[in-house]
Amino acid sequence: MDNKHTVTMDYADDLMSVPRAHLALELTQDEGGLKLGHSGKSVVECYLTREGMTAATRLAQALGTKVPPLGETVKVRVSTGVLFRAVSIVNLDFNNEVSYVLLEKWLEEAEEQRGGVSEL
Repeated sequence: MDNKHTVTMDYADDLMSVPRAHLALELTQDEGGLKLGHSGKSVVECYLTREGMTAATRLAQALGTKVPPLGETVKVRVSTGVLFRAVSIVNLDFNNEVSYVLLEKWLEEAEEQRGGVSEL
């Protein structure tokens, strides 16, 4: 799903279609915003807008880490279930108050599924 603050690549669906306990992902911040990648392929991009950075912060939170400083990358390892919730979160409409109900639910579920710190 695409919107004005994020883009989710088709590769995200491919990646989540096969359940896995451990996916090695990379979260990178550059001049354009935040990017989530896997094996050199882009999964999600959050643009450098107010809504995009809100999505980026919540994406990192769902993955169990923080947004890396500009020009840096954080490696995380999560299950496809956690990735599903993280991708769902970035596609929320943060201008719609109802989205925050889903946000809290999905963040809680992601934390429960992670069961601890996910940074490599």
